[in-house]
Amino acid sequence: MTAVNRPGAGRRGGAAWLVALLCAVLGFALVTSAHTNRSTTGLGAARQDDLVRILDGLTGQADRLRQQADTLSSSVAQLQSGRDAAAAALADAQRQVDALGILAGTIPAHGTGVVVTIQDPQRKLRSDTLLDAVEELRDAGAEAIQLGQVRVVAATSFTDAGSGIQAAGTTVPAPYVLTAIGDAHTLDEALRIPGGVVDTVTQQGATANIALPATVVVTALRALSTDRYARPIASTAPAGSG
Repeated sequence: MTAVNRPGAGRRGGAAWLVALLCAVLGFALVTSAHTNRSTTGLGAARQDDLVRILDGLTGQADRLRQQADTLSSSVAQLQSGRDAAAAALADAQRQVDALGILAGTIPAHGTGVVVTIQDPQRKLRSDTLLDAVEELRDAGAEAIQLGQVRVVAATSFTDAGSGIQAAGTTVPAPYVLTAIGDAHTLDEALRIPGGVVDTVTQQGATANIALPATVVVTALRALSTDRYARPIASTAPAGSG
């Protein structure tokens, strides 16, 4: 049988081949684009303008973080300074409380000083002689004084008693031990001046021995009394203060 050639059959075959070729090229392009997108994801796929914008954004973020760090550092410094100032103020207040406590006789104290032991076997020593000794020690700079187990302060009174001497209402028996904190050399010289405490004690038939130990301790305490009439005046702000 002889084949019969129909008109247009060659043209249809050529068109089909062209369509197939175009589909193949398109498929290859799609596969290539997909591989390219996967391999260039990230900064590698960015354009130069995009990279510049990203760099500017990172730089701005770094600047903001640096400013925040500076602000936090400044806050820490201020807090540290405030804490140091508060600690210094507290330490200064504590020093003032300690000084007032020693002066008032409400806290114990230690330091350089003298220990005066007065022997009075015949019980001839008078209370005014011990008061003179206390005043002499104070004038020489004694900061804390103790007689026996009595803390001696500005309001301490001395009176004669049958079995000894009374200090602040407490009977102190002989021998009388005066403990004073201050400059030991100055206190010693003040007691030994001609016609002073040591000479007076000797004239009354007693003896005084002065020791200068390395450390003198005053442990007797005086109960803090409450004022019945005096009241502190409340502080007011100066005129014109905001």
